[in-house]
Amino acid sequence: MPVPIPRQRAVPAAESGQAQAMPAQPTGTEINGGLTLLVIEDDPAEALTMPELLDAAGKAIRIRTARNLTEAERLLTDDVHCILLDLALPAPGGDTDDELATLRHVLRLAPRHAVLALTASGDIDLAGEAVRVGAQDYLFREELDARLLSRAIRYAVERKRADIAQRQLTESKLHAQENARLERGLLPTPLLDGSQLRFAARYRPGRSRALLGGDFYDTVRTPDGTVHAMIGDVCGHGPDEAALGVELRIAWRALTFAGLCGDELLSTLQQVLEHERPDEEIFATLCTIDISPDGRRAGLCLAGHPSPLITRPGRPAELLPYENGGPALGLLPRARWPRQQVELGGEWSLMLYTDGLIEGRIGQGNQRLGQDGMVEMVRRQIADGLHGEELLEAAVSEVRELNGGELTDDVAVLLLDRGGRGR
Repeated sequence: MPVPIPRQRAVPAAESGQAQAMPAQPTGTEINGGLTLLVIEDDPAEALTMPELLDAAGKAIRIRTARNLTEAERLLTDDVHCILLDLALPAPGGDTDDELATLRHVLRLAPRHAVLALTASGDIDLAGEAVRVGAQDYLFREELDARLLSRAIRYAVERKRADIAQRQLTESKLHAQENARLERGLLPTPLLDGSQLRFAARYRPGRSRALLGGDFYDTVRTPDGTVHAMIGDVCGHGPDEAALGVELRIAWRALTFAGLCGDELLSTLQQVLEHERPDEEIFATLCTIDISPDGRRAGLCLAGHPSPLITRPGRPAELLPYENGGPALGLLPRARWPRQQVELGGEWSLMLYTDGLIEGRIGQGNQRLGQDGMVEMVRRQIADGLHGEELLEAAVSEVRELNGGELTDDVAVLLLDRGGRGR
């Protein structure tokens, strides 16, 4: 049967011993004792009565009331699931031009609560507008019925939960798409127009759900026909390291097109790193190689980076000479990086890689694959007939399998191929 709305005094935070904070999680979860309804209405005549309400489990829905928005804000605690707002309540600040000013205020006050608009049956247009503004549903004062109101409360709570979940999912997807577009735009596009060399690359950042890590690479062909390639690794795995890697890659491309090469190029890149790094402890390893227009010779510079792997017909895969390399960028202020001349021959494949490919574990122990292990692995894969992209994919996949799962370090591998079988 109908019962008068119980008047519950708003308890100041000082009396309750704790702040009456807005809920941090979406409302709508029935907590032990069931649902709680906050009624906001100003009924001096005490004419409004509420039926006895039950939730879906048959538990009584608790009702607390507030005569004005100040009381409502104090009573809006974590255990309130739904608000029943009388649209006839005076607007805050005495705003008489907007009939829904009070509703807008409540929606701002309780953005994560379900809201039901209460109005007279003659205000059907106002009730519809209330839903458009943000209320989950509307009810007519003359038709307050236990079954109707109980169902409206439950539906409003679930609809609000669904709305919040959908909005969060949409925001998450948009955020992920924006990040993906940004990171894809920062990944390199090889510029090899006019070159007979074939190119392939694989890139796997160590950061979960990221597209870009601290590893970086690039390949360009300058107007004289020389093909330049580089691969590098900024120490660390976070977004700052990824950003620094992008800066170094872009600087390398610009400096290469400007005609810099070898020690002059790496010295300038070190200056870029020193100016852009967030911490003086940050350094970067780098391998650069410039291949002559006829494809038979190359100049190699190593800055604390693993030496490339070369494969040629009739010869086992092996590392290029690495004895004359220099230190990683950012370690020594006046370092030098000798450029070594390398004879490639008429038919070859060069594989440049970061240490993520060689530092994965082998099995359950602490043993690492290492360069020797990588060389043996690639020799075996080539003997199985793998080349080009298939070879890169097999190498990265086997390293992951040997590690017993995903690698924690970034991995970048690129392949330049001249002559012989295609990819």
